[in-house]
Amino acid sequence: MARTVARVIVDALQELGVRHVFGVVGDALNPLTDAIRTTDGVDWIGCRHEEAAAFAAGAQSQLSGTLGVCMGTVGPGSVHLLNGLYDAAKSRTPVLAICGQVPLAEVGSDYFQEVDNDLLFRDVAVYRATVTSPDQMPRMLESAVRAAVSRGGVAVLTVPGDLGDQEPSEDRAARFALDRPVTRPDDPALARAAELLGAADRVTLLVGRGARDARDEVLRTAETLAAPMVLTLKAKEGFEGDNEFQVGQTGLIGNPAAAHALDSGDALLMLGTDFPYRDWYPKGCKVVQVDTREEHLGRRIPVDVGLTGDVGATLRALLPLLATASDRSHLDDARERFAHWQEGQRRLADPGHEHRWTGRLRAALDNRDHEIRPEALAAAVDTHAAEDAVFTSDTGMATVWLSRFVGMRGSRRLIGSYNLGSMANAMPQALGAQLWAPDRQIVAFCGDGGLSMLLGDLMTIRTYRLPVKLVVFDNRRLGMVKLEQEQAGLPEFGTELDNPDFAAVATALGLTGIRVTDPADLDASVRRAFDTPGPVLLDVLTNPQEVAVPGKPTVSQGWGFAIAKVKEILPSHEG
Repeated sequence: MARTVARVIVDALQELGVRHVFGVVGDALNPLTDAIRTTDGVDWIGCRHEEAAAFAAGAQSQLSGTLGVCMGTVGPGSVHLLNGLYDAAKSRTPVLAICGQVPLAEVGSDYFQEVDNDLLFRDVAVYRATVTSPDQMPRMLESAVRAAVSRGGVAVLTVPGDLGDQEPSEDRAARFALDRPVTRPDDPALARAAELLGAADRVTLLVGRGARDARDEVLRTAETLAAPMVLTLKAKEGFEGDNEFQVGQTGLIGNPAAAHALDSGDALLMLGTDFPYRDWYPKGCKVVQVDTREEHLGRRIPVDVGLTGDVGATLRALLPLLATASDRSHLDDARERFAHWQEGQRRLADPGHEHRWTGRLRAALDNRDHEIRPEALAAAVDTHAAEDAVFTSDTGMATVWLSRFVGMRGSRRLIGSYNLGSMANAMPQALGAQLWAPDRQIVAFCGDGGLSMLLGDLMTIRTYRLPVKLVVFDNRRLGMVKLEQEQAGLPEFGTELDNPDFAAVATALGLTGIRVTDPADLDASVRRAFDTPGPVLLDVLTNPQEVAVPGKPTVSQGWGFAIAKVKEILPSHEG
């Protein structure tokens, strides 16, 4: 008996090693979900919202380096996938989205729930197509998967509701040729790069996630050039631990040592990064950039030598051409500055630390109610979390505190919406991560605003008994937006959140809920959350007035903040 279109697809997913398919069941997906039901090794994970399904699939893809899969049914079900798929696209991780469609004969008739998926996903997908005949299988599926894997992006395959149960005239197994080449630049380009770096007195490395698989080569390069290593946030998990060259992150979440290492260098070597914030790049230095994507070369900062290739292969060919630097003062200065900054951060993380303010701004800036410092919460999580924990973080202040106070030592992993910058990603990404690694501790740094957006998928965590630990930075604010407004001299407006007791909500949904309101209870509560079996939501009321100072604060930012605080103190004019 010939296999149906749905069976061909699901058998191919099984062959590819896909273990979980995330989505919400319904109409056009019924043949596919029924095929999953009867397939060993491929499990259907029913989410409460398709956006959570797409985030979970993207998380699995980022952590495993393989294909993630989600599904959305006709019309609204597929539309709901979009935000999570955009995150996968911006993260350049392979995800296959299988979407339902109205019956083939009704396509183009403005049928109930009909949406033009090929148009809808045009911007987000590297491949998109609608199956119009069963005989297009498995050829069309093969093309979709190859595109997603080879280009590191999203492929969308739309299956009309009346095609899933039909049989292709030729029943053959899908074949995927997915081996990816390893490339490096030619010798003349490497020689130019070596000459430029050899002529520089102070080389700084800017290292991104694209260098993660070349850790040894990157460390050898830093040693040879006596170069401080500035990390992007996505490079924390590969390069922060046991690294005598790293000086932390740059950008708004960064630190002064990293900013100075960049600004004081006369040559910059960029490895596997497309760090987007142009204002944080150094001015007037020579630049060498290594990236697998030629279109990335020079698009953030003018490049003197662009090297297209894999970071590992490129550095293995470049290292023999580099002379060992005799002057280590640039590296030593950067590391000394970094150590000084870290000591200041440790003081901030002390639960007993308090600001001392004088003058009229004290009421607005002081922690008058002795609320829990978010720095102290992040530091406590760092202390008690496992050495192989997987962390996810919501966009906003939760990511700031994680970046500064959680070390990616051991085999810890880290993912977040660090390119798209979406809210509400941490919890569903943790869901996908826990299914990917059921024996590892998964810790989500959740903003209260982000968690609220997809609160329903706490039920998915409960349903599948996923032992994730959700740490909620409950400052009753959209904290990053508040900071943006105040730095621009605007009073806080529209950022306050009327939150429930999230711990009580979690308890009502069948999770363990722990609420912390007293700094004296913080450490014991974090320890209890990690020691408690099963899913736990730790709701910590943190100080909403806490400020994260960027690595290079400007006079205009400081003045704007002061003006904003004065406006917040003074009563609004009501007339």
